[in-house]
Amino acid sequence: MNEKVSFQTTDEYIATFPADVQEKLQALRQVIKEAAPEATEKISYQMPTFELYGNLVHFAAFKKHIGFYPSAGGIQAFQDEVAPYHKSKGTLQFPLNEPIPFDLISRIVKYRVAHNTEKANSKPAKKK
Repeated sequence: MNEKVSFQTTDEYIATFPADVQEKLQALRQVIKEAAPEATEKISYQMPTFELYGNLVHFAAFKKHIGFYPSAGGIQAFQDEVAPYHKSKGTLQFPLNEPIPFDLISRIVKYRVAHNTEKANSKPAKKK
């Protein structure tokens, strides 16, 4: 029988990986926390997620890379800097056997914070 694992916390998720991958995931998590101190952590799509006025960024580990999901806008805003990494519309892949660009990730997260905050502040107030 193949049971689907359902994570409740980021710690539970990270604990399922080998020690060297856990170390990279914890470092990534810390960089995101520092770049978005107001954001809250949750599990969404069975991945660690940071939320601030909606989903901010997700991340996940795979066999050969760490996936980082800052939305299409988060990638587009840094298109020259993310060029060396495998990417798709809303995803960046950082190979496990290479250094993770934490400075770039921090700047992308800060961009996403500003974007989500601006979007939340520009919504008209709801009428009662």
